[in-house]
Amino acid sequence: MANAPVIKTTGLSYHYSKEAQTLFDINLHVEKGSIYGFLGPNGSGKTTTLSLLLGLLGNQQGDIEIFGQHLHSNRIDILKKIGSLVETPSLYAHLTAKENLEIYRTVYGASKERVNEVLKITGIEGTGQKTVKKFSLGMKQRLSIALALLPNPELLILDEPSNGLDPAGIIELRELIKRLNKDYGMTILISSHLLIEVEKMVSHVGIIFKGKMLFQGSLAELHLFEQKGSKLLVDTSDNEAALKLLQEHHPEWVGNTLALPLKDREQIACINRTLTQNNLDVYLLHPKENNLEQLFIDLTSTKS
Repeated sequence: MANAPVIKTTGLSYHYSKEAQTLFDINLHVEKGSIYGFLGPNGSGKTTTLSLLLGLLGNQQGDIEIFGQHLHSNRIDILKKIGSLVETPSLYAHLTAKENLEIYRTVYGASKERVNEVLKITGIEGTGQKTVKKFSLGMKQRLSIALALLPNPELLILDEPSNGLDPAGIIELRELIKRLNKDYGMTILISSHLLIEVEKMVSHVGIIFKGKMLFQGSLAELHLFEQKGSKLLVDTSDNEAALKLLQEHHPEWVGNTLALPLKDREQIACINRTLTQNNLDVYLLHPKENNLEQLFIDLTSTKS
């Protein structure tokens, strides 16, 4: 089944203490073969959620199913099929990339051939005898992902993998994630606060804020949601008259300016003609498109 959920949580809630509830009724639905962007500002509950999925924190309330199995009763079998990068792994700075992977290989029960495979997949096979202490941050991050890939996982969970990377490193990471998904059929759950960057690689999105899910759906559904918030700002020599002329466009007041739901460029041209043909001077005709960044700001500033 193409859209069967690899991850499904039901009513997931978590308290670090009686006074501090971190998660409220989280219902994640991550489809097989998807790249799911789990978005939210720092402190919104992303890492807590991922830690619960990996069994790093004890489940308090709600249910977690991964690969169609309940996590609490099938944890070992489930974790064998997951690769993760949640906290920065311990890399041995005085060793090479291959030597680091050899140490972890026995833990995962991976073959020597798999070490060479993940070096190639992550693009660090050419580092040779260069030790990790001489690696750039981007190379260290790729080595960390190589470690997560050793067990040849079906599901890859990455927590803020772009943190600290320069623009070139972010692009390299993005292309690697897309390749893992396309070429190896890997389902990937990636948390981030870099909204514009994540939009370039994911197929599905979940937005979390203060421990509550504000949106979940496909990227296409998110774009439709964005369009609903796009406005055309209008200011004329007589806004009261303009309000009456533009009734079919459902205008509303925003301060002393009019705002109309924005559809397309043809609508803007039509509005301009209507105003000028009725002898109104047009001072402002400004499309305010609600991109992902603006949508996130709107969602997180109006919800609590």
